[in-house]
Amino acid sequence: MFGFLRRKKPAEPEAAPGTAAAEASPPPEAPPADLPAAVAAPAAAPLASVQTPASATAPVPTDAAPTEPAQARSGFWSRFIPGGRAAPEPTTPVTPEEGAPVDPGEAAAIEAEAAAAAEAAFEQDERERAAREAATPMPAAAAVPSPATAAGPLELVPAAMPDRKPWLARLKQGLSRTSGNLAVLFVGVKVDEALFEELETALITSDTGVETTAWLLSSLRERVRRERLTDAMQVKAALRALLVELLTPLERPIDIDRAEPLVMMITGVNGAGKTTSIGKLARHLRHEGKTVLLAAGDTFRAAAREQLAQWGSRNDVEVIAQQGGDPAAVAFDAVAAGIARRTGVVMVDTAGRLPTQTHLMDELRKIRRVTAKAMDGAPHEVLLVLDGNTGQNMLAQVRSFDDAVQLTGLIVTKLDGTAKGGALAALAHTRRDRPIPVYFIGVGEGIDDLQAFSAEEFAAALVG
Repeated sequence: MFGFLRRKKPAEPEAAPGTAAAEASPPPEAPPADLPAAVAAPAAAPLASVQTPASATAPVPTDAAPTEPAQARSGFWSRFIPGGRAAPEPTTPVTPEEGAPVDPGEAAAIEAEAAAAAEAAFEQDERERAAREAATPMPAAAAVPSPATAAGPLELVPAAMPDRKPWLARLKQGLSRTSGNLAVLFVGVKVDEALFEELETALITSDTGVETTAWLLSSLRERVRRERLTDAMQVKAALRALLVELLTPLERPIDIDRAEPLVMMITGVNGAGKTTSIGKLARHLRHEGKTVLLAAGDTFRAAAREQLAQWGSRNDVEVIAQQGGDPAAVAFDAVAAGIARRTGVVMVDTAGRLPTQTHLMDELRKIRRVTAKAMDGAPHEVLLVLDGNTGQNMLAQVRSFDDAVQLTGLIVTKLDGTAKGGALAALAHTRRDRPIPVYFIGVGEGIDDLQAFSAEEFAAALVG
């Protein structure tokens, strides 16, 4: 259910309790001149009774306050050593003179003085480190290193998601015309053949398709028989679980850190909402700290460049455009500019076209070939924008565009105005062998009405 996938370095392994500081940290710097001789000299015996944790010299996270008092830093120590700071092990203090015993009171004073001096040196180091970091702040767009320049192995983590409750409310409202045919079937009825017949009619009406409907009803009957479900609401929950199982292969995030720039090519038929979806995607990417460059490759439709320029202005994003230029040339220039400027993401808009328009589909293939010449591996994502009102027709669109430019993902828009939301289930069922993920779905014209696709959320909104 996450729209984007980020890459980061794995966390450093925690130091085990009792590990010596010299083994877990780099060589210490020269001690300050005001340190006592007992602390400054590594061979001084009184220092042996002060057990400093191995993490004391490790780098401190940036959120730790460098001027925090020592007694208030118990949380800091607990990040590195389970249970907090380890207690020092008791040892017998000795003097430098051949191990002759000394007065216990004098030894305790020396130990306390050494511990206080070590704590003061540690705090001084932290203040200097914080001052150096404040003097050289890192820009937001460069906070996540590119895999081409990052050192060491990387791990994938889902990008942080905002509160989903407002979106779920809009999704349920948007799919209400579809779910209205299904939700009422399970109210105050018996679990019999009549229920399955009505359910079959409702699924076909929602454009789930004959083949997909037959599979759902067959699987649902088997589950009802196996689990001995006798309540209609239990059958409804079983149908929802089957839809989640069917739609889960379509749920996948975009790895936006795997290339710099990440080149995204946006395609679709006329009026599907390509340019609007590009603007909304640019907003999401900006929230992730990515720099974005848009290419106005739709040189056919009137005012297409102006519409994309408006979205660029709203998101503080630059747009590459040419007056009456070749779409492939615009794409090439945009990718070259993205490489030169170290842009995070380059999105190429294309003219709307029907799969039956052979010359326009050939032009789409040309844009892909030219983009690959501008950058090895590009385009990294080829997204098809689908109008949710087309229903079963989206299956033919996916097949035609996939044959032409090898699709990597889908965006389904305008689900708020359709009673054909079941077409996504048909798409998942007919492409079981090679599922194309649905990255985002849209239920309105608002800039936040395009959100990451979640199989569980969609099934809950579809069934009611």
